[in-house]
Amino acid sequence: THPHGTAVCLYTTMHSEALMNVAPKKSTTALKASLAANAVLVAAVGYMATSSSNLQSGISAKTSTPSMVQNAMRSVASLSSKKISMEQGRAILSASPKADLLVKTGAITNKLMKQGMSMDQIAQQVTCQKIGGAACNQEWYGPDRALWLGPFSEGAVPSYLTGEFPGDYGWDTQGLSADPTTFAAYRETEVIHARWAMLGTLGCLTPELLSKYSGVPIAEPVWFKAGSQIFAEGGLDYLGNPSLVHAQSILAILACQVVLMGGAEAYRVNGGPAGEGLDAINPGGAFDPLGLADDPDTFAELKVKEIKNGRLAMFSMLGYYVQAIATGKGPVENWAEHIADPSGVNGLTGAIATKFTP
Repeated sequence: THPHGTAVCLYTTMHSEALMNVAPKKSTTALKASLAANAVLVAAVGYMATSSSNLQSGISAKTSTPSMVQNAMRSVASLSSKKISMEQGRAILSASPKADLLVKTGAITNKLMKQGMSMDQIAQQVTCQKIGGAACNQEWYGPDRALWLGPFSEGAVPSYLTGEFPGDYGWDTQGLSADPTTFAAYRETEVIHARWAMLGTLGCLTPELLSKYSGVPIAEPVWFKAGSQIFAEGGLDYLGNPSLVHAQSILAILACQVVLMGGAEAYRVNGGPAGEGLDAINPGGAFDPLGLADDPDTFAELKVKEIKNGRLAMFSMLGYYVQAIATGKGPVENWAEHIADPSGVNGLTGAIATKFTP
């Protein structure tokens, strides 16, 4: 006998008998038995989902997780045709020390079924709740996630890209991530570069936007020219305000950069005042003062959003470099000129000319 077969048997037989074959004077007992059967079924499916040693805390979705959901659903389907007698069902209910809780849980199950949910759907919801939302989010994780070639991805995804990590679309044509250690290093490097690119693109745009559209007096708003002010008389004022950062020595800037950035990276990798043994990519704790990662579902979704926006920012930063060399202007000015004359000012019209002057 299947270890979880009793739960499914209880539901299949007792639910139908309670509604069709039981006399009116016994309807209360039959209803309780049916409710208990539903409760035991839901509990059994939840147990099947959570008893596997392969499941983790839900903070990151593991490859085996979606298959556990599917296995639980297949177990319910394969056993749904088996039956036990009403007497056996009542005996199981009377022998349970938590019969009242089972009846209440069964009532919730019956209510959901009346609202149109099938038993398979209810079982899946219970399983996903116990595992964690990331496990059931097959849009971004697991074998059923979106892949880089869409419907033509069959056979094009390496076996080591299983959908375990956010942003995995199965693309590694050069085999750069075949080695697990190398894969982990590349993944960490990508996330860190993505975060810097998001900050960098915003830093490149903000001074130019403020200068062009808000009238903020910034001596040099173009990002690749701003650093040259450190060699000018009076030094460099951040956002044109000497009370913010009034830099006059390139050596002092270099020293601050090495100490502050080097210390931050050392603490991120090796631990430090903010905590020991933290995750190198998502340390949490003091690094998450808003508690954005407290909910596993939200955390899994935010990691996908972070890497997608970070990859876009890295490509954007590359575009800033190319624009600077080709036009000698900042991204905001290039955008404004293109909007004013899309056919005359675009990447094709100035693809060959190099107008950059230091």
